[in-house]
Amino acid sequence: MKREVTVKNVKGSYDYSPEEQSIRNHIQDVLRKIFEEYGYMPLETSILCHYDMLAGKYDESNDLLNEIYKLSDQGDRELGLRYDLTVPFAKYIALSKDLRLPFKRYEMGKVFRDGPVKVGRDREFMQCDVDVVGMDGNLIEAELISLWLKGYRELGIDVYVKYNSRNLMRGLIKEVVDLDEEGITKVVTVIDKLDKMPKNELIEELVKVGLSEENATRMLGYYDLSLDELKKTFANTDNSMLEQGLSELSNLRNILEEIGCGKDCVFAPSLARGQDYYTGNVFEVYAKNGELTCSLGGGGRYDKMITGFIDDGNIYPAVGVSFGLSTIYEILKMRNEKIGNRIDIYVIPMNTDVKALRLANDLRKFGYKVELEMTGRKLKKCFEYANKKEIPYVIVLGEDELKKREFKIKKMATGDEVTVSMKELEEVPSLLN
Repeated sequence: MKREVTVKNVKGSYDYSPEEQSIRNHIQDVLRKIFEEYGYMPLETSILCHYDMLAGKYDESNDLLNEIYKLSDQGDRELGLRYDLTVPFAKYIALSKDLRLPFKRYEMGKVFRDGPVKVGRDREFMQCDVDVVGMDGNLIEAELISLWLKGYRELGIDVYVKYNSRNLMRGLIKEVVDLDEEGITKVVTVIDKLDKMPKNELIEELVKVGLSEENATRMLGYYDLSLDELKKTFANTDNSMLEQGLSELSNLRNILEEIGCGKDCVFAPSLARGQDYYTGNVFEVYAKNGELTCSLGGGGRYDKMITGFIDDGNIYPAVGVSFGLSTIYEILKMRNEKIGNRIDIYVIPMNTDVKALRLANDLRKFGYKVELEMTGRKLKKCFEYANKKEIPYVIVLGEDELKKREFKIKKMATGDEVTVSMKELEEVPSLLN
């Protein structure tokens, strides 16, 4: 009995047309060049992972566990599709016994999350990550932020970076109320909503997680202060976590200003990001003109993740940032700009198919993108096709051209033609440029 087939995409996954994929390829090409300019090396890790490796560092209540795509192989082993590039990165570090640290890598690859779908958030999507393991301090964080800013600038997107410290957040909580780790995590989750809901609602949320209304109000008052005001307020604090947070934020700000990035970076005391694993400074990037209101990327320091993952008695400080390819793509697509793999030259044979293929191959040696007409359509239709595809140059190669050992290159925008000798193809680049 013939089984009916449902022909449609899985929700949150997409096919991309050649024009759309050209935009995505352009983004990756720009980022790859910048990553390598900064000394980061390419890495590719496996999409398939053992489920216990993906889930092992999270408690059962963590939302991320519900988003893991689970499967099993023919040996009944529990597997999962990677939901980010960080856990596979940690696996690579653990398995590479002879790896010399610090190690700087970039990776661009598919990840999968069975979560809510909205603009800029899919279930199958590309991540573009840059990470360093084995390097402590704020200097490397500033370098990553400068790389971030350059990447978005090269893509034509004007952005700014929000930054904060998880140590500052934890320190401010301890300054007001003594909570265990679970309580601190709950408070941080609420504080992270500061820009998204009114203060009276935030106070209600804080009361629900165990704070008095007085303590909740007092705590939120600290989040109205600038970094300098916080430093002045707690200049003589004996709260070591608060002191560390203020120190690492001040150091980062000073470096960013010294390297000319300060004007594009903003202190955001309520920014938490992934509170389960970030240990120090955290960052998010946003479009200045509000083309998209969600973050275009995130990152931060996660010193305990790889350290705990490997668990060999050594410390593995780590920090990284991620470019949101899906959100960048949405912005560039909305602009309706022509990006990517446009054909340079269209060669039309007139009963000269094999010779035309040879000419096309010779032109490709000069780096041109050349399409050879092979459908047998009439000349008028060929020119219509070239105009529709916005191919700037056309060559018609007939028997007369072969006899004369020369051909004409037609510029479609103006109709101008230039004659080229078959023996002097090296002149083509200068003629077209």
